[in-house]
Amino acid sequence: MDAIGVLMLCPMNNYLEQELDKRFNLFRYWTQPNQTEFLAQHADSIRAVVGNSTAGASADLIDALPKLEIVSNFSVGLDKIDLTRCKEKGVRVTNTPDVLTDDVADLAIGLMLAVLRRICQCDKYVRSGAWKLGDFRLTTKFSGKRVGIIGLGRIGLAVAERAEAFDCPVSYYSRSKKADTNYTYYGSVAELASNSDVLVVACALTPETTHVVNREVLDALGPKGVLINIGRGPHVDEAELVSALVEGRLGGAGLDVFEKEPQVPEELFGLENVVLLPHVASGTEETRIAMADLVLGNLEAHFSSKALLTPVV
Repeated sequence: MDAIGVLMLCPMNNYLEQELDKRFNLFRYWTQPNQTEFLAQHADSIRAVVGNSTAGASADLIDALPKLEIVSNFSVGLDKIDLTRCKEKGVRVTNTPDVLTDDVADLAIGLMLAVLRRICQCDKYVRSGAWKLGDFRLTTKFSGKRVGIIGLGRIGLAVAERAEAFDCPVSYYSRSKKADTNYTYYGSVAELASNSDVLVVACALTPETTHVVNREVLDALGPKGVLINIGRGPHVDEAELVSALVEGRLGGAGLDVFEKEPQVPEELFGLENVVLLPHVASGTEETRIAMADLVLGNLEAHFSSKALLTPVV
């Protein structure tokens, strides 16, 4: 398969890049000073694209690659891929579900604890020497808090199961009520928020879920409520979130994702009730290798005329 051209859109993972280089004819898109010229020159050679949560296959890119057969995504999220154009062109699409579920759900719980128990501030308190002057202030208990989850898919369900271990009542919102769960269902995100102490964003990003967390939802969550986002930045109206936090209309937030990554609103930097992470929910060595193996496995299955491991389109 070393003659098959694979276009890797941006740096993602060293292991993945090395293995792609070994097995295919790898093109590193981000190293090209004139990408339009590069695509025109190599359009007939590129039969696969590898993207991720920040760089995907747009309609323009798909149209510029007439020999494109498959987009193998190094991510679960598909919002950077034009799925409609892929279907029109007969381009297969795969992603990396399941293997990152545990890490993302673990981090969601970690963010809840970090925000409510002020773990980051406690660490700074000790390092600064302030402990010598007196004890740290009291924080807020996590166990028993009402946890609401937007999206009860693989990750949302894993978050729910972990929250149950902390004796947290769990409720959720999704496009329809799940028949196979006893968690409380609410028919709107605002209603879910008004009945939650902690609201977790864990749904896929679509036009319908863009800004699913808006001013109404934030006000429903309230001055003691905490928002946790381990989904995608555009799920949350970031301007409204900043306003709610600065004005004290929201109790706190734990954010792994942002609307315009890696740009983060500077108004959040000075807030002690906010924990900010650089989109690392699936960022463990073990999970990233497993994700890379799925990307590689899907490519090899496709070009060997075998069934795809994790087909989307």
